[in-house]
Amino acid sequence: MAGGWTRDGAVQDQIEDSVKEAVDFARSRMPAGDGETFCVMCGEEIAEARRKALPGARTCVACQEKRDSSAARSSFNRRGCKDSQLR
Repeated sequence: MAGGWTRDGAVQDQIEDSVKEAVDFARSRMPAGDGETFCVMCGEEIAEARRKALPGARTCVACQEKRDSSAARSSFNRRGCKDSQLR
């Protein structure tokens, strides 16, 4: 149910576009190609199971968890949704 000047389904289309863009961005950050045998951060051996599950892995699980926890997240709302601006 859209209101004003928007057509029905416009809000859902916007949500789907946002999700698709987030998935595409996450996929673009995934490692690809030949991975490493040893972690590039700490030098420990990367488990064979990790190398098989994630081709292109360059860090061990512990170092990757550290990188993920310190990842910068933007609170910029490029779509201008007033609901997310009120948070």
